[in-house]
Amino acid sequence: MSATVSFKVASAQGEQSVTLSYTRRGSGEPLLLLHGIGHHRQAWEPVIPALAAERDVIAVDLPGCGDSPALPDGMAHDLPTMSTVLEALFGALDIERPHVAGNSLGGLLALDLARARLVRSVTALSPAGFWNEAERRYAFTVLSTMRQIARRLPPPVVERLARPALGRTLLTSTIYARPARRSPEAVVAETLALANAQGFSETLRSGRTVRFTDDIVGTPVTVAWGSRDRLLIPRQGVRAKGVIPRARLVRLPGCGHVPMNDDPALVARVVLDGSR
Repeated sequence: MSATVSFKVASAQGEQSVTLSYTRRGSGEPLLLLHGIGHHRQAWEPVIPALAAERDVIAVDLPGCGDSPALPDGMAHDLPTMSTVLEALFGALDIERPHVAGNSLGGLLALDLARARLVRSVTALSPAGFWNEAERRYAFTVLSTMRQIARRLPPPVVERLARPALGRTLLTSTIYARPARRSPEAVVAETLALANAQGFSETLRSGRTVRFTDDIVGTPVTVAWGSRDRLLIPRQGVRAKGVIPRARLVRLPGCGHVPMNDDPALVARVVLDGSR
């Protein structure tokens, strides 16, 4: 069952009210799951049953994504603001220093929270921020194209395309190595989520100058990369290991940019091992 939580966040305009949508399952130490740009919390559904057997799992829609509204006027959809919002979310949900797992943008946010010593551990799956300029431009061009296509396709067309495996491949092969494994309903939902993501354009613009260049000390970090990631190419994982030497670098064979659907058992094991 989904739920919403509203809380106050400090901003340059004073305290602002932010509302986020989330689901919560399981018991144990808290584990927050953060999705990528233009995606939604349902990206984690393939791994949640395994994670919830050992963790109090909270999958959240980031501001302006999924069922969460965009941030109030005057609050930017950028890395510092998003991290401030997530820190306030911890208090609203009464979770102190959770484990965090994030994919893509979510991985970058998780690492930023670890840099501020706000979390117990981080598992970052193909995190953003370890690109060179050419790789960033390529990724942003692909993301912008995906967004344009999603916005131009009428929902009935998306539904028809998502029924056969070939159609699901056409819609999602950029982010999944095994797109046929994704259900038609899930492909429709995430295509509509990309089309309707209110925070997409501002988040993408704010990422043009983002590079993660700081070591993380005192917090266990796992960086995992799909061997078939077509959006953020796997050599960026080696770069991340160079920036964070103590990090555990894990290869995800046969997985794409969003690996939770490609190999749920492997990803769940990597997340659980990283949050011991």
